[in-house]
Amino acid sequence: MAAALAAVLLAGCGSGSTGGGGDDDGFTGSVVDPPFEVAATPLTDTEGEPFSLADDTDARLTLVFFGYTQCPDICPMVMQTLTSGLNRLSDEEREQVEVVFVTTDPATDSAGVLRDYLDRFDPAYVGARSNLDTIATVAESVGVFVADGEELESGGYDLGSHGTYVIAVDGNDEAPMFWRQDTSAAQFASDISGLLGDA
Repeated sequence: MAAALAAVLLAGCGSGSTGGGGDDDGFTGSVVDPPFEVAATPLTDTEGEPFSLADDTDARLTLVFFGYTQCPDICPMVMQTLTSGLNRLSDEEREQVEVVFVTTDPATDSAGVLRDYLDRFDPAYVGARSNLDTIATVAESVGVFVADGEELESGGYDLGSHGTYVIAVDGNDEAPMFWRQDTSAAQFASDISGLLGDA
């Protein structure tokens, strides 16, 4: 089932994919019913400690994005917009939200590189990595596609495509909502506030 849903959520980094949103209960994000069941497969955080999206996310709401630090366009745009949205929340709401960035380029994104990248947005953001097969397995559990890359004749590296959605993970280790790459800061703030109110 997760594989079929992953195909629905497929969007390439750097592609022109956009999306409107869901209108369930006034949310901009798309409601997933039934929610994705988040895999407990362990990754590794930037401190070198095991980190599972299911077992180690203690916030009422965890927002997960799969991307890579060398991404020239969509990844930094989404991360900046999400950060701006979180900055619109009240202090009480913000304390209930965690952000996790899972690299889709573990060969380049060492723990240090990942930490430096995330610190530009918010030092509290969690960075996670593993081998690409493990990352793809975790991503698939929440409906995000991650493709392996290939070396180009020019000497560069094509990372292939990966989903460009922000995934909401709740306290039950389920993912009931996702947002597309064109979601605004105001829309993020409104939906996150609404999800916290419903929890």
